[in-house]
Formats: sequence, C-alpha cells, structure tokens
Amino acid sequence: MRSATLMLGLLLIAGMSGGVSAQPPESTAENLWPEPVSNYVHLTWASLTVDVNDWADENPDIVDLTDIGESYLGKTLWVVRLSDWSMETKADGSEKEIVYIDGGHHGNEYLGTALAYLSAKWYINEWNAGNEEAIRVLQNSEIHILVMLNPDGNDFDTRWNQNHTGGLTDPATGEVIGVDLNRNYAHYWNDCEPNNPFAPGGSAFSESETSSNSNYMNTVVPDADLYVTMHTGVWIMLYPWGKWPEQPADWELFHFIRDDVHESISQIPIQNANQGLYPNCGTSRDYGYGVMGFPTFTFETDDEQFVPGTFESLQDRLGEELDVMRYLIDNVWYWRARLVVDEFKIDGEDVTYTVNNLGHASTMNATLQYIDGDNILWQSNNFTANATESVTATTGGFGFEGGEWRLSYQKRVITSSQWVNETVNSTPTIMTPSDDGFFLDGAGVFNPSTVIMSILCLAIIGRRSKIEERQTEERSLCA
Repeated sequence: MRSATLMLGLLLIAGMSGGVSAQPPESTAENLWPEPVSNYVHLTWASLTVDVNDWADENPDIVDLTDIGESYLGKTLWVVRLSDWSMETKADGSEKEIVYIDGGHHGNEYLGTALAYLSAKWYINEWNAGNEEAIRVLQNSEIHILVMLNPDGNDFDTRWNQNHTGGLTDPATGEVIGVDLNRNYAHYWNDCEPNNPFAPGGSAFSESETSSNSNYMNTVVPDADLYVTMHTGVWIMLYPWGKWPEQPADWELFHFIRDDVHESISQIPIQNANQGLYPNCGTSRDYGYGVMGFPTFTFETDDEQFVPGTFESLQDRLGEELDVMRYLIDNVWYWRARLVVDEFKIDGEDVTYTVNNLGHASTMNATLQYIDGDNILWQSNNFTANATESVTATTGGFGFEGGEWRLSYQKRVITSSQWVNETVNSTPTIMTPSDDGFFLDGAGVFNPSTVIMSILCLAIIGRRSKIEERQTEERSLCA
C-alpha cells in the first residue's frame, strides 16, 4: 500500500460520507462492485482512492495507477492503466492499441462513473480468472480509465464542479453553483446555446479537471483508437457531432459499430449527438473526435438511479452496457483504416497496385511511396480507400533503385486524425520486355528467358567438356 496512514484516513472519511464500503469483498469474476448498492448510494472519491490503490498493489502485472492532476478542491484525478505490462508490444512486435475511457464529468451521474469503474474491474477479475478474452485484450491493448473526473461534484451530489467564481448562477437563489465540465472543452466552446445554461466556464479548459484530461489525451494517449466518455441520463450512445445534425466524416465507422452492436449485443440507440439528444458544444466527445481524431462515443446509462428504496447489483443493472464496452475494446484494432498492398507490379515507369482496407474506417489522401530514409523518391497519386474495400490504380514516373516501399495515410477521414507511415512487406513484380512480349522479372519471380539461357549454357558447357575429354584421349594414344 502506498501510504497506510493515508488509506486509513480515507477509510474513515468514506465511512462518514455514507458511501459504499471502501473495502470490497474478495474479487471474483461475478462480483465487480462493493455491496450493498442502491440507486443513489454511490462510490465516493475516498473509497475510489482506496480501491484503485488496492488494484495497483495487488495486480502489478496488469495495473498501473497514475495521478494526472487535481480537482478544483484538490482531489487527485486517478487514471487506472490496464495491460500485460510484461510485454511492451504485442507478441508480433507491433504496437498495442490504445483505449481511453473517462467517467464522472457530471458529479451526480453516478451510473456513468460506475460503468467506468466496472469496465476496469471486469478486466482485473477476468485476467485473474484466466479468461481468454481478458488475456487477449490486455496482451494486445492498453486501457486507460479515468474513473471519476469530477470528484468534487460527485461528493457534493451536483452536476457541476465546485468553482464558484466562474460557474452557473442559479436563477432561483442567485447562488453560483459551479462549471459544467462537459461544456469546457476547446471544440466550439460556448458556441451553441444563447445565454448558455450549461455554465461552460470562463474559457476553454479554464477548469483544472478538463485541463488535466486534455493534457493526458495529448501527451499520453494521442494515438488512441477509441475514446468513450461515460454519463447518465437517457439510455443511448452518442457519436459526433453535438453542434451539427449532419453525420460526421467517419459515418461509415460509426454506422458499422451501430449495426454490429444491434445485431448481436444490444438494442441501445446509437445516434449523432445533435439528433439523439440536443445541440451541445464544448464537449469532450466532440473534442476527442474533432481535435484529437479519436473515434468517440458518449455512453449514457439509464436515469433510474434516483428511485428511492431500490437495491440492485450494479453489474446486473449495467451488464448489457458492459457487454457493449467489451465489444468496443475487444475489436479496437478495426476502428481505423488498415491498409495492406495485395498486388504490386512495375511495368516500365508505371506502378500498378491493389490496396485492401482491413479496417472499418475509410481514409483519404493515401499514397504508396518509394523512400530512401526520409527522402520520398516517388509517390503514387492520392487515393481514397473506403472501409473494407480494395483500390486498384496505376501511377507513372517510376525509375528509382535502392529505396523501400511504404503506405502513408490517415487512420480515419476526419482531418485531425493521425497520419501513419507503414512499411510495405511485399516486393513488386517487375515486367521486362522481350521480342515476343513481356516476361516477369524480379526477386523470387519465374523468368522464362533466364531459364532458357541457363539450359543453353549448360548444353554448351557439356558439349565442350566432351570435346576436351576426346582430345585428351587422342593425345594419350599418340604419345
């Protein structure tokens, strides 16, 4: 334990706060949340702090805990990082996929925080139980989970944080009640509602909580291939945009996920945020997609948490939502364009190539390049590769040697998406002219002209050897 004194103090605070037990029962694959739990009794920041430190202490092989900043009142913002840390990369040497999750932007949306908590706990429990899915995911991915972004609002039972100098004024009492953290991001900040009732703060990232979250996105997980922010209200999953009703540039990816989830997992509505909820600006979801280039979802859990006197296991209540999260995480490899060269030949100065997209996101402005170090010797015309489709094209002007082939493209269509440069592992077939047409030439390629010349040479060598043997025999007879 990092500090026994600190933990003891937190336990006492948790007991006084009326939160759930700070010491959960023994972990099992079925038990993900401390009991008993009602729709309103929720995890306090103090008891969360105990839990995440216990996770890190008891599971150092897969849990890494980091402090990314503080709330307005000075509470630590914890990020739980899950992966098989004995492996820096996947078994094949390629980089692990990155998943980023945050919960609790709005302090009184407890089921959103609970879903973030359960998403972490499921992988810890199932790894220890030897579950194949959990092992596969943690060997091939890193999952970064900020369980509670707004601990002040969580513990004071309010939507907003506790910054009373730049927050919303309650028209009934005149009291300044805090900033809505999910309107405080630098994507069309304060640009939707006139006289914005959602208290976006003094400026984009004016709040320590959102500033810390953005800094983590930009410095630790800038190449994430999935970002899910968890809330509570209506039962729905929302993808960009909140500002506009039009579908986002990567609509193919979002529609594929929607259709796949509906076919096999859940009938939860999955919609554009502007149409599925209401116009909203400055959200972490649209910042994650529009500025960072991540595929992003707002996961809204049901809003029955305030029904008094009801007790229900949160893993039962959120079991379906957890299944959807497991699907998104297990298939994160597909949430970007994945280009590979299937066929590849050079005919004089013309390069003809067939590129296949193995991912479920499209990409534009892709090129096939021939490079020498950082110097691009030749590149193809730009091409678009739609999700799960192949492209065949020809570009002229090739006449170089000594370089290497690579594909350069963006992971997704959205302008802010990350560019990747990936080595082409196949070798082009070279077409060489002859009197009767073209023969194939190149490394590892059957060349008929070469074979014929080899046969003729062997015949000449063999005939010459026979003549030399006969001359030697005649000389010995005459001696």
